[in-house]
Amino acid sequence: MKICFTLGLGFLSSFLISVYGQNKELIESIKKGKDIYQDFCITCHMGNGEGLTGSFPPLAKSDYLINNRAKSIKAIKYGLQGEIIVNGKTYNSIMANLGLADDEIADIMNYITNSWGNKNDDIVTEKEVSEIKK
Repeated sequence: MKICFTLGLGFLSSFLISVYGQNKELIESIKKGKDIYQDFCITCHMGNGEGLTGSFPPLAKSDYLINNRAKSIKAIKYGLQGEIIVNGKTYNSIMANLGLADDEIADIMNYITNSWGNKNDDIVTEKEVSEIKK
């Protein structure tokens, strides 16, 4: 009984450390992402993430953002041109390549996927961004 209890505590401690560590990393990334968003993204997608109807798609409660993770990363990394559908509305404008580093893109993704009604506990990493090719 004592061995099972000890093993159980060890497993629980390891689990809590890994979850807390990831949450801490995610929280730090979100903070950095907010600053980068304010420098590069706020002009088009607005401070509330609602974009401009007909011109710039919303990031707030965005089905596209949550359901198209790799495409969303690719859009930030390389820019986007052409038609997309966000929350049932069609957008067909150009998003320029902002020249951001992979770690900055990961931070922006973590910020926007955890703001304005979006929730994403699956952290976007610099490695994941680096694997997205044009």
